[in-house]
Parts: sequence; structure tokens; C-alpha cells
Amino acid sequence: MNLGLIGIGAALGLAAAGSALGIGTAGMAAIGAMKKCYAQNKPAPFILIAFVGAPLTQTIYGYLLMGNLLNKQSTLDPWLMIGLGLFGGLAMGFSAWLQGKAGAAASDSLAETGKGTGNYLMIIGLVETVAVFVLVFMMTING
Repeated sequence: MNLGLIGIGAALGLAAAGSALGIGTAGMAAIGAMKKCYAQNKPAPFILIAFVGAPLTQTIYGYLLMGNLLNKQSTLDPWLMIGLGLFGGLAMGFSAWLQGKAGAAASDSLAETGKGTGNYLMIIGLVETVAVFVLVFMMTING
């Protein structure tokens, strides 16, 4: 049995778990923001959907890291593969989860003020950058 397969599975599984947490968190806040808009007879901004969907990309990054580890499994030490998959997946997962929390705050703020969409998207994008950096840095390691 190749112990490195644990890391391969962890890369995708942990990133996807974070995406689910982030989307769930942002989704609940977006529904509340929509309710706030509807109670004031205002249309709900469609951008709320982008705030909710932003954490989904970390699942894609986890998949890419998983594929990279699969391609390198004959050359990497199994313990290194476990470390890369486990810690890479965790970092991406936390990025997704906290990105969802930022999206939740953005949803509430936008529904209340109707202002700041660009600034909210920049903050959500900054949280995303952590996951992109983790993906790139982990993929460049050649044990």
C-alpha cells in the first residue's frame, strides 16, 4: 500500500470541505441579506451569488494539487506526499472557509448600504490569493 495516497486524497478532500463550509456560511448570510432587501421592497443585488460562490474555487485548487501529486507519486517520498496533501488541503480549506465568512460580511454590508461592491470583491479576492499561493508553492516542490 502506498501511504502517499493519503496525501493525494487529503488535498482534494480538505479543500472541498473548506469550500462547503465557506459556501454554507456565505449562503446563509446572503439569504439574510436578500430578506433584508425584500423587506425594504428593494431588489436583492445579484452579486450576492458571487460572494457565495467564491469559495468553490478552492475545490478546483485541491483537485489540481491532487493531480500533481498523482503525477509525482513515483518520485516523491510517501511522507512528503502526505505532508503536501494534508497541509496544502488544510490551507486551501481554511482559505475557502474564511473567504465565505468575508463573503457573509460583504453580503450583509451590501444589503444594508447598497455600496462597496468593488471593495468587498477585492477583500474576497485577497483571501483567495492564499489558496493560489499554496497551490503554486506546493506544486513546485520536488522531493
